[in-house]
Amino acid sequence: YRVIDLGVMVPAQDILDRAEAEGADVVGLSGLITPSLDQMVHVAGEMTRRGFETPLLIGGATTSSKHTAVKIAPAYPGLTVHVQDASRAVGVMGRVLSDSARPAFAAETAALQARAREQYAARERGRVRLAPDEARRRALRIEWRAEDVPQPSFIGPRTVEPALDELVPFIDWTPFFHAWELKGTYPKILRDPRWGERAAELHADGQRLLERIVREGRVRARGAYGFFPASGEGDDIVLYNDAARAAETMRFAMPRQRHDAATALSLADFVAPLSSGLRDHVGGFAVTTGHGLEALLAEFEADHDDYQSIMAKALADRLAEAFAEYLHRRARADWGYGAGEKLSLEDLLAERYRGIRPAFGYPACPDHAPKAQLFALLGATERAGMTLSESCAILPPSSVAGLYFAHPQARYFSVGDTLMGDAD
Repeated sequence: YRVIDLGVMVPAQDILDRAEAEGADVVGLSGLITPSLDQMVHVAGEMTRRGFETPLLIGGATTSSKHTAVKIAPAYPGLTVHVQDASRAVGVMGRVLSDSARPAFAAETAALQARAREQYAARERGRVRLAPDEARRRALRIEWRAEDVPQPSFIGPRTVEPALDELVPFIDWTPFFHAWELKGTYPKILRDPRWGERAAELHADGQRLLERIVREGRVRARGAYGFFPASGEGDDIVLYNDAARAAETMRFAMPRQRHDAATALSLADFVAPLSSGLRDHVGGFAVTTGHGLEALLAEFEADHDDYQSIMAKALADRLAEAFAEYLHRRARADWGYGAGEKLSLEDLLAERYRGIRPAFGYPACPDHAPKAQLFALLGATERAGMTLSESCAILPPSSVAGLYFAHPQARYFSVGDTLMGDAD
């Protein structure tokens, strides 16, 4: 097959214009981050609007057959197929492009997707969802104490640009292997009877390329973080212009759980209300290790070295997550409550510390739109060279952004069921 790779974060119009110009037999969309899910629905809708009949293939880490059936396929009357992993792509392509096999495959796919939609709708009908007012009545009730509301050592945003070798000790290698579809946790996977030999080879290759990236400074770590006067108000986190809290600057609207349980959580519950008499804060961060990556990838692609290109992307992602871990430790120290931490990497990766750092787009705050507020708050574009795509994906890739919460009761949770990443 001749594959035309248009890259990442490509607008729908560019994808479809190129597909028409090339007379493409198939359009493929890959989703590696959660904003891709909504963007795929948009692309499918545009294909319908423009009268496409080309088969549409869906794949990538955040996608699932359920999401494809419930959200994407209804937006496009043409054949829409979820491909669970790359190893199955050739078989799917063979059936999609075969004049004899395609009709039966299309009918089978449509029937499976219709059944998935029916099952999803039945679960939705059977689910008890609280009215918004009732959910707020079940909000977490915290006994606010001064000793649980630390005061950060500074207010406002700061720029941070650590050397790459400062980040390497914070790398979590387990997701690195998942990127290559090897199941297991590091370092146990290196001894796995099924995957161990391949995992050890990948790890050695990764270490060699990582050493080169660090030695030559092929990517650059840039970020911004800070602390901001805040209070919790219902489902909102209210931010103020200074410590006096005389003027409100912005609000983060935080969704609240609505399933039938004794407590219905919102991230706003973890920030002290003004009525407590305490002066609380929230933190924010935006970090990237994507600067310079495009040039490195171009070198590998010019050499037709797909293996090293994929390896470089995987390592840049690991460095970005390591940057987030590194900076969270620093932020906890700046906030005071984490100044005496003595945690190992294992402790850090297991989150055996106080506080959380949820990112927009994930279960406790699934909407990506507030990233624009966060970027404005931090000056992420000016300080770190980070921007947002039309679907609120962060550019450059290999970037992470979110909020910091310090209260001892702060924890991760989901506001509701999600279709992303479901097992098939």
